[in-house]
Amino acid sequence: MMSFFEAHIWPLRQKLYRLAYGWTKNKAASQDAVQEVLTKAWERRRSLQEMDNPTGWVVKCLKTESLRHFRHMRKMQLGEIADSIALPQEEGEDHSKSIKQVLAFMEKLPEKQKEVFQLREIEGLTYDEIAHFMDIPLEQVKVNLHRARIKLKAHLINYRHAT
Repeated sequence: MMSFFEAHIWPLRQKLYRLAYGWTKNKAASQDAVQEVLTKAWERRRSLQEMDNPTGWVVKCLKTESLRHFRHMRKMQLGEIADSIALPQEEGEDHSKSIKQVLAFMEKLPEKQKEVFQLREIEGLTYDEIAHFMDIPLEQVKVNLHRARIKLKAHLINYRHAT
């Protein structure tokens, strides 16, 4: 029989990595943040089991860990920052131009729109989970997601016409 941690927290590790990478744009920092969050979750596994939304707690903890990366980034030289912005690409992985365009455009969205879009469309969180995680009203989640989708659609239409 699996423990609560094995059944509910451990399976989130890939999703957590993608979220962390979306925020930090740094593979090592993302891996470190996920490891730190999983360690904290393990230490608090009994209290997590009693929470209404343990996934929300884990994601919020991940956001805090990712913010530490930004504090460190401020201290880095500009050349090091540029190197850390490249998209992750596993060996043998072939990203299409469209996917690269979507990811590049997502970076241009306002921060809240980008975060809501990533949490909903990429990570599959519900509107309620996003509102809880970001500590914003449900209506604001819907507005930000709607605006992000409109901007993305316009960008893709312009991109198709340009190619």
